Amino acid sequence: MAQKKSFHRTDRVSAQLRREIGTLVHEAVREHGLGSASVSDVEVTRDMAHAKIFVTVFVAEQAEETVKALKALAPQIRYQLAQAVKMRHVPELHFHYDESVDRGERIENLLRDLRTSDEPE
Repeated sequence: MAQKKSFHRTDRVSAQLRREIGTLVHEAVREHGLGSASVSDVEVTRDMAHAKIFVTVFVAEQAEETVKALKALAPQIRYQLAQAVKMRHVPELHFHYDESVDRGERIENLLRDLRTSDEPE
């Protein structure tokens, strides 16, 4: 039972961090003139020491630069996060580009191409 509760706690913490980090990333993007980005998911390790933050960038060409900047800003964002949440230990933040949106667009385009090639000429 204790193990099940810890998963529940990490899920709750992940959800709370997603909201807070989403706001902080939005502010960082505006403040530093980065590509428009959004936090799509946060995964926290069981020991709460690390958080993987998945970010989608709306202009794919700016994705690499934006994620690189967020990685550089991670200590500052972590400090701001510590001010916003009531946690004894705020996890280290690790930013990653979320490719699921790109993958979804590619699949959608492939399906669209299939539909148009199936139509009689």
